[in-house]
Amino acid sequence: MTVKDVMGQLERLGTAQARKTYARHGAGENMFGVSFADLYKVQKQIRKDHGLARQLWKTRNLDAQWLATMIADPVEIDSREADDWAKDSQHHAHLLGGFLADLVARSECAHEKMRAWMKSKDEFTRAAGYNLLASRLKNGDETLSDEECERFLSTIEREIQGSPNRARYSMNTALIAIGTYRRALTAEALKTAKRIGKGRGRSRQHGVQDAGCGAVHPEGGGAEEGREGVV
Repeated sequence: MTVKDVMGQLERLGTAQARKTYARHGAGENMFGVSFADLYKVQKQIRKDHGLARQLWKTRNLDAQWLATMIADPVEIDSREADDWAKDSQHHAHLLGGFLADLVARSECAHEKMRAWMKSKDEFTRAAGYNLLASRLKNGDETLSDEECERFLSTIEREIQGSPNRARYSMNTALIAIGTYRRALTAEALKTAKRIGKGRGRSRQHGVQDAGCGAVHPEGGGAEEGREGVV
């Protein structure tokens, strides 16, 4: 299939109801409004096609970029392309973030990108790093040790209050993922969440605005981020 064929198919599959739903979640005008049920059907037709994924990504159409993350081959993703896609996804970071993280999590550069992005001063890049951590945990990545994950809990507790909103949301997602997928750390993750919650309370008492995305207990939700109720 060519990019023209796929874009035509996506346009035909779009619905007004889905466009309304996606717009309510912050999607711009460059979308067709394709349901995820239909996107997965198109994915099954194409299977893996990294060249086509690259072309779809360049359209900056939300549906096409979702599909691109589904048909891209993680074996072909290198460090530079991961950086380019992460930077280019910022126009829809809250909608694309989880899907892009799932893709990069299965690539050879997953650990390198996770560590680099988590240290970034850019809000969306930093969020991508923590999304990547959550995705690796969800996928059962055994190259992440419990000791390293415990250090991430300390980093999250230390830095979440001073982080921008989107990064805070993804740090919270990562905290949930650690507590959910690393049972040896569930108790510590719960303690970390409680301490963060107390810190939020003190911040409100001192007139600091709450960003609304502080820690949630690991037993209170899953670790997937990026869909935000639009599926």
